[in-house]
Amino acid sequence: MKLSLRSKIVLSNGVEMPRFGLGTYKSAEGAEVQESVLSALEIGYRSIDTASLYGNEEGIGKALHGSGVSRSDVFLTSKVWNEEQGYEGTLAALDRSLTRLGTDYVDLYLIHWPIRRTLEPTWRAMEHALISGKTRAIGVCNFLQHHLEALLAVSTVAPMVDQYEYHPRLQQPSLKGFCDAHDIVVEAWAPLMRGRVNDVRTLREIAHEHGATPAQVSLRWLLQKGAIVIPKSVHAERIRENAGALAFELSDAEMARIDALDAGTRLGRNPDTLAWEA
Repeated sequence: MKLSLRSKIVLSNGVEMPRFGLGTYKSAEGAEVQESVLSALEIGYRSIDTASLYGNEEGIGKALHGSGVSRSDVFLTSKVWNEEQGYEGTLAALDRSLTRLGTDYVDLYLIHWPIRRTLEPTWRAMEHALISGKTRAIGVCNFLQHHLEALLAVSTVAPMVDQYEYHPRLQQPSLKGFCDAHDIVVEAWAPLMRGRVNDVRTLREIAHEHGATPAQVSLRWLLQKGAIVIPKSVHAERIRENAGALAFELSDAEMARIDALDAGTRLGRNPDTLAWEA
């Protein structure tokens, strides 16, 4: 499986999305996020992931405009936060994000966390945003299978992406299988286990065999699993290093060794307890 920073996956509505992107969670507004996005674009990244919650959309917009890279060549993702959900709230939140980003559309707009009581009106707003052209694709974050089933029951347009916590210690194979069966592309957040990949002996051993880093091995494993990855960094050298995951391939035996690391260990919040019943 040969991959590059230009490799893409086709979403269910025909939109092409890069397989590898830059995450910006906790990248501070201002110089920090601007410089990291500029570095990523210079290296060759063409996908940037942000959210209303992150508070850094304005800096990302400035970086995009100052990069010299055409807007049409960058796949830009943002998300509607929990307190912004509902029909009118979601549409207003998207407009605020577009203003901060300095663009008239995003390529992908996501519901950040599942909330039962606002699920239907929020998704109707997402579908409206898609029809209006303010986003080219719509999807969700942190949706488990029963959240997706509830959404599919009230949707006209099915979600195209589910971005959720996915790494060697939290693999959720049944959720991945459900997404695959319903043509929902999986995007992994925390693909580097929030820096803890270096503590995993198996990843270190496989990395040594490839002259790679444990981070690169984790990213490569996810890519070969068919997921999109968005590792976060604010350091140019690490942004470049992460992209080294595209330069080698894991064997079936190595993939199986990493598969065996699954412990159901969640580093982030449980979607059911964070927001679903709020």
